[in-house]
Amino acid sequence: MNNIANLLPADYSDWISSLKQRIAGARQKAILAANGEQIRLYHEIGKEILERQERQGWGAKVIDRISADLRAAFPDMKGLSPSNLKYMRFFAQECPERLIGQQSADLLPWFHIVTLITKVADPGTREWYASETIKYTWSRETLGLNIKNQLNLRQGAAITNFKRSLAPSQAGLANEVLKDPYYFDFLGLGDQAQERDIESALVRHITRFLLELGSGFAFVGRQVRVEVAGDEFFFDLLFYHTRLKCYIVVELKATAFKPEHAGQLNFYLSVVDAQMKSPDDKPTIGLLLCKTKNRLVAEYALSGIDKPIGVAEYQLVRALPEPLDTCLPSIEELETGLSKELEQDSHL
Repeated sequence: MNNIANLLPADYSDWISSLKQRIAGARQKAILAANGEQIRLYHEIGKEILERQERQGWGAKVIDRISADLRAAFPDMKGLSPSNLKYMRFFAQECPERLIGQQSADLLPWFHIVTLITKVADPGTREWYASETIKYTWSRETLGLNIKNQLNLRQGAAITNFKRSLAPSQAGLANEVLKDPYYFDFLGLGDQAQERDIESALVRHITRFLLELGSGFAFVGRQVRVEVAGDEFFFDLLFYHTRLKCYIVVELKATAFKPEHAGQLNFYLSVVDAQMKSPDDKPTIGLLLCKTKNRLVAEYALSGIDKPIGVAEYQLVRALPEPLDTCLPSIEELETGLSKELEQDSHL
């Protein structure tokens, strides 16, 4: 191998790296093209079923017959079940132009589309989730969880001083990264849990915690020790955000927000900027997670602080959000409802 390496030209490493990137890019384009073709086909099938039902009064048994005929012709092809044909019909009905708002449905996997059209009623909200899914390549499970937890209402809702403490380009993105409230009901803790208990549970469930924090958070450590003039200090949780290019110090408070919490966190941010931040890192951001907060008190507290800090509440126990679950049928209810609708004018 060493002899072969000696024979390679000096630019071989750069060339092979470029070649790998091109191959990976071509494969990704092929996957996207295949997905787009599938979505276009499903939309056409759904549109024709919808048109023929309206024109010819097709009933539910016709859907079963179509499914049986297609599966007999294409035994190795998935996605031709009666229920999936009903989803195709519903897709064509909900998205006549194959668009989810301004987002092309061709960019989304099929069952992401099914989740969006069956779980989100409002067109604007549906478009928001479609856009975020494309931007962050959410899995279907993540999309479903974010819809259930009403991420669209929580994202960017934290109280911050970012407009004053960060550059405009950084402030907007940083504000978008934080949310309010944060849901930690996956920890299995009661409302009276203490800070250290919550912190320990979050680290034990770090995968779910990172999912709730959002895309870009990388866990650095818990109870991170720093020393200032011989005195020791410990940060509850330390993260690095890959999109913001900065450290994020998270402090947990099992009480209501108090102004002194912001002062303490402001000190921690100064220490991180002085001792840990690299020259090309952006300013360190602080996130105070409190059991409750008085919004006006938090705003006053942050108004006199130069370091970028956000304040948000967390919930350990909560009732499941109702609005999105009740405004639309479940997937099973949709199937039943579509079948009944198709049967109304059926004489078969």
